[in-house]
Amino acid sequence: MTAAVPETDALRIEGLDVVYRVRGRDRQVLRNLNLRIGPGETYGLVGESGCGKSTAALAVMRYLPRNGRVAAGRILVDGEDLNGLSQSGLRALRSTRLSMVYQDPGRALNPAIAVGDQLAEVYALAGAAPTDALDKAVAMLRHVQITDPERVMGRYPHQLSGGMQQRVVIAMALAVDRRLIILDEPTTGLDATVEAEVLDLIDTLRREHGTAVLFIGHNLAVIARMCERVGVLYGGMLVEEAPTRTLFAAPRHPYTVGLLRCLPRLGLDRRLQRLDTIPGFPPSGPEAPTGCNFANRCGLARERCRTELPPLFDLGAGRTSRCFYHDEAGDLPRNVPAEVVDHAPRAPDAQPLLSVQNLAKTFRSGPHLIHALRDVSFDLAAGETLGLVGESGSGKSTLARILLGLETADATSRIVYDGVAVQAGRPRKTIQMVFQNPDSALNRAHRIGRILGRALSRLGGLRGAALKTRLLALSRGVQLSDAYLQSKPRQLSGGLKQRVAIARAFAGSPRLVVCDEPTSALDVSVQAAILNLLTDLQGVEHVGYLFISHDLAVVRYVADRIAVLYMGQLMELGPALSVFDGPHHPYTEALLSATPAPDGTLRRVKLKGTPPSATIKPQGCVFHTRCPRHIGPICDTQEPPLLERDLGHAIRCHLPVEALGRAAMLSSDGVPAGARQEPQGVVAMQA
Repeated sequence: MTAAVPETDALRIEGLDVVYRVRGRDRQVLRNLNLRIGPGETYGLVGESGCGKSTAALAVMRYLPRNGRVAAGRILVDGEDLNGLSQSGLRALRSTRLSMVYQDPGRALNPAIAVGDQLAEVYALAGAAPTDALDKAVAMLRHVQITDPERVMGRYPHQLSGGMQQRVVIAMALAVDRRLIILDEPTTGLDATVEAEVLDLIDTLRREHGTAVLFIGHNLAVIARMCERVGVLYGGMLVEEAPTRTLFAAPRHPYTVGLLRCLPRLGLDRRLQRLDTIPGFPPSGPEAPTGCNFANRCGLARERCRTELPPLFDLGAGRTSRCFYHDEAGDLPRNVPAEVVDHAPRAPDAQPLLSVQNLAKTFRSGPHLIHALRDVSFDLAAGETLGLVGESGSGKSTLARILLGLETADATSRIVYDGVAVQAGRPRKTIQMVFQNPDSALNRAHRIGRILGRALSRLGGLRGAALKTRLLALSRGVQLSDAYLQSKPRQLSGGLKQRVAIARAFAGSPRLVVCDEPTSALDVSVQAAILNLLTDLQGVEHVGYLFISHDLAVVRYVADRIAVLYMGQLMELGPALSVFDGPHHPYTEALLSATPAPDGTLRRVKLKGTPPSATIKPQGCVFHTRCPRHIGPICDTQEPPLLERDLGHAIRCHLPVEALGRAAMLSSDGVPAGARQEPQGVVAMQA
C-alpha cells in the first residue's frame, strides 16, 4: 500500500529577515520569522502598527519597496521558492495562485481605468471571453454588496467611497480561484453588515476551493472569527502563536494579554473607568534587541529579560511563546489611568447645544433626485456623545458635512446651534471635525508645531507668547511630547498623527466636535489611548461629540445616546443601553448581530438582498425590502412613524414593542449564550 503524499503548504516562511535601508543605515523590520499555512487554512497575523505585518505580506508578494530587501531566509508559495522565480514566473504566480487585498484600496486601483474594466481584466486573464468577463464582473460586485453594480462598473476609483473601493479590490482578489490570498486589513472601511457578508464570501471560497488565507488585521474580533491559528508580531518578531480559541482564552505572552485588554468590555462605564492601554511605544530603532524587545513596556519584566533574548518556547498543543515567564502572563498588571478626568458638576443647560429638526438633503443625479437625508430630528446636549451608526450610504457623512457648513440642507430643515438658527452653508469655528484618516487631514510639508500654531492663530486668534503657551498646553493635553512639535506628519505613527488631528480640532475651543471614524484605522492599543483621550477632553471642555463609527463595540463604550440611520431616515434613536439591549429596530438588530464577540463567536441575523438604489427608494417602510421581520402589506405600503416606545427611546417600525428584537442573554464574559456551539451560524428570524 502506497503511503499518502503529504499536501504541500500553501505558504511556508523560514527564517525570514527583511531589512530597509534608511538614511544610509540598515533597519531590520522582520527578524527570523517562521510560519506556515496549510491548504484551506486561515492564519491571522496581529500586532501594533510598525510591528512588521504588512512587510511580511509585501515580502510574500515580492512587492517590497526599493529600499527593502530579504536579507535572510526563504518564502515558499505552494512549494515554490519565490527567490528562484523569474519576472515572468512571478507574474504567472500572481495571476493564478496568489493575490492580495491591500490596506489602502485607493493605491491598488488604477485611477485612469473604470473599475468594471479593471475587474473584468482579472477574468479575461483567466481565459474568459470579453462579454463573459463583464458579466462575471457585475456578478462579483453584487456578491460584495455593491448596490446597482451595472452603474458602478462605469465609474472611476475617485468616484467611489473608500468602502466601495475596498469592496472592488476584494472582488478582484476573489474573482479567480487562488492557492493563497493575503488580506491586509481588508475590512477597515466597511460597515458591520457588509463586513460580515464579505467575510462570509471569503470563508466560502476557502472551504469550497481549498484556498489558504493570510489575514492581517487589528480587529481582534474579526481575527477570532475567521482564523484557525493566530501569530502575534512585536518589533518584527513572532512572540506568540497558537490555535485561535486557545490564544484568546488564555494568552501566554504579556503583549498578547495587553492587546486583548485594550478592547472595550461589556459594562465598562467610560465616566468611571478608562480602557486599559499598553504603556510606552513599540521599538523603532535599527539596533537588534539585546534582550526581550517588549521588556521596556512589560509589567512582568525582570533583569534577565533586559539582557537575554528569550527563545520561542514550545508549550505543546501547537502553541509557542517568546517569554521567560509565560506562565505568569495572566498576572500582568493592568495599565489604566490612575485618575479619571470626570465631567465637572455643572448646572443643567437650559437648551440643547444642537437641535436638528426635519433635516433633509436632496441631490440631483441626472434626471433623478436622491434623498440623502429625510426628516431627521434630534438634540445634542453639551458634554453629551451621540453615536451615529448605519451602513455606507445611509447619510452619516452628509449629515456631518451639513453641520460643518460644507453642505447646504434643504429649505425645510431647521438647525439651531448654541441657541441661534444656523445659516445654511456657513462653516462655524466652534464646530470642528476629527477625520478617519489623519494623513489626508494634515499638511505633510509642515511641522507639527506649525500645523497646530496655524489652527490656534486662525481659530483662537492667538499671537506671540500667548500662542506658544497655548500650543504647549494643547500638545501636552493630548499627551504629545514637546519634541514632536519639530517633526513632520510622515515621521509619526498613526496614533500620534491622530493625536495631532485631535489637538488641532480643539485649538479653537470648540463646543461640538464631529468624530468621523476616528479610530477605525488604528490598532487596538492606540484605539484605547485615543478613546481615553477623547473622553478626558470631553470631561474638561464639556464639549459635545457626534461620533460616527462602524465599530459598534466602540460606539457602545463612548456614546450616551445612539442614532441609527438607514437610507437617510432615522430608524431608531435613544439611550445607548436601551438601543443595544432592546427592544430595537430589526435593522439595529442586524447591525448588532453582524459584529463578532471578542472571542469570535457570532449569531448572525441576515438581511435580505442588497440595499435598494438611492434613486428609487421603496414605498412604505424604506427597510421592508431587506427586513427579516417583514409582516405583510402594511410594511410595503405605509411608512411607519418614529414613535417613542420607552422614555427617550424612539423606533420607526410597524411591529408592536413586544415583538421587537432584544439582546440575547449574555454569559458572564459578555458572549451571547449558546453562540459558542456554532461560531459562524446564522440565526433564523421569527416575526
